[in-house]
This record gives sequence, structure tokens and C-alpha cells, in this order.
Amino acid sequence: MAPGIGGFGGLFPLGKDDLLDSYLVAGTDGVGTKLKLAFETGIHDTIGIDLVAMSVNDIVTSGAKPLFFLDYFATSHLDVDLAEKVIRGIVDGCQQSDCALLGGETAEMPDFYAEGEYDLSGFAVGIVKKELVIDGNNIVAGDVLIGLPSSGVHSNGFSLVRRVLDRSGLSLKNQLPGNDLTLGEALMAPTVIYVKQVLDIVGKGGVKGIAHITGGGFTDNIPRVFPKGLGAAIYNNSWEAPPVFKWIQEVRSSPANPFLETFIPILGLLLVSSLLSHHGLLVSNRLET
Repeated sequence: MAPGIGGFGGLFPLGKDDLLDSYLVAGTDGVGTKLKLAFETGIHDTIGIDLVAMSVNDIVTSGAKPLFFLDYFATSHLDVDLAEKVIRGIVDGCQQSDCALLGGETAEMPDFYAEGEYDLSGFAVGIVKKELVIDGNNIVAGDVLIGLPSSGVHSNGFSLVRRVLDRSGLSLKNQLPGNDLTLGEALMAPTVIYVKQVLDIVGKGGVKGIAHITGGGFTDNIPRVFPKGLGAAIYNNSWEAPPVFKWIQEVRSSPANPFLETFIPILGLLLVSSLLSHHGLLVSNRLET
């Protein structure tokens, strides 16, 4: 029987009466209101990477290798040049994930979308052998969390970002304080696709659970991989936050904990392992590359 609903991806057994030894793992997502920043900045060639990342990062938490991806692109009237940029990003994301772009749907709805705007959804399917499914069931007290860094805001929390931007009095064309990028460029940095990195680490053994840190931050996503009764002690001085997060915290002038609870991924993905003492150097080196 396939694991139940509630994980980051849905699992479906292959073959009648479970004759085959693998699950298909499916995930679907969008990029939320990050699209608004794409409209305002004119940066459309990386939003497709975000779209792929949101789904494939979900299904890899089960240990699944992505097989294929499908997209849904809806707009008022099709702008071929703009659509080409978006699709180019989707292709890039699929290449980073080593999965096929199997197809998609393009819909023109002039009475529904404002001129020049569009919406995106994505769907990813992967595969994992049943005995290799990572579901967190064997996590125990004393295991450790290993964080993989994000590139920035990724694809969650942009409603908050827009409020912070309004409060700061800056525009997307202003420089990010202490950085060469504009705020628009920093906020539009594409979501990291962790697939190859994670599957490489998982293949070494010892990974018990994986959490994709999306909307809701640590407090909503980490418990999804823990057995009942377990929690995590997280030391927020264990990593260096990307510059855009430092700017957001300064503008909000808020304590660190509420920021982590309500915001998005300073760390983009967390692995749970009991083998840090054995593989710690190996893992640390991989996270730095």
C-alpha cells in the first residue's frame, strides 16, 4: 500500500497487485505571486526554472528521480516572445533535473487575465523503488538536520516581500544594499533545483527524511517528515543568510524567530540523518559546491 496523503509528493504503486517494485511519485505547484515581480521587472527567462523546481524538489523528498514534467501556461493573449522566454526557463529547469519536458497546455483567456499577464502551473512525475522510499518513519531522537542553502527568496513569501518593498521606500530598480544586484534581480533569483545533489547524497545511504522548505518556513515543513512526538532544535546561527534576507529583516525590524516561522527558505531543503559523524565532511563539501 502506498504511503498516505500529507507528504510533499503523492505515491502510486506500479503494477496490479503491487507486482512491480516501484512507486510513481507526483507533485504539482505554481510560483505564486512571484509572477507579479516577473511582470514588473520584465525578467521572464528564469520563472520557468522556479516552476520546475517547486514540483521536482517536492518529489525528490521521497527519494524519487524525476521522469517527466508538464506545464500549464495561461494568458490573456499569447505573446510569442514572452512565452518563448518562459518555456526556455522550463527547459532549463528540466535539464537541471535530468527529466523530460513531456508536454503542456497553453490557454488564451482574454476575459480572465489582464493584458500582458500570465499564470503558470507545473506537474512532475518521478519514480522510486519501494524499499528506497524516504518517508521519515525511522527518524529517532538524536538524528541531525543538514541544511542545503537557498539562492534567495525562491518562490514563496512574495506577498510579504511586496509589503517589505513598499515599507522600504525603494523600487525594484534600486540596488540591494551592499550588493551589486538590483532588488528586482535579487528577488527574481531562480529557485535552486536540488534533485541531482540530493539523489547523489541519498545514494550514499543514511538519509532518513527530507523536507522541502516552502511556504510556512521551518515550522510548517519540517514536522511533515517527523514521526509523531519528535521535534527539532534549530540553531539559526548555523548558516549565513543570503543578502536579500538580511535586507528584509532590517526593513521589518523583527525578531529572527517570527521571520523563520512565517517566511520562506533561508535554507531551501533539509535532510535528516544519523550519520553526520561518518559523512559530515562529505556532506559539507557537497553543500559548498
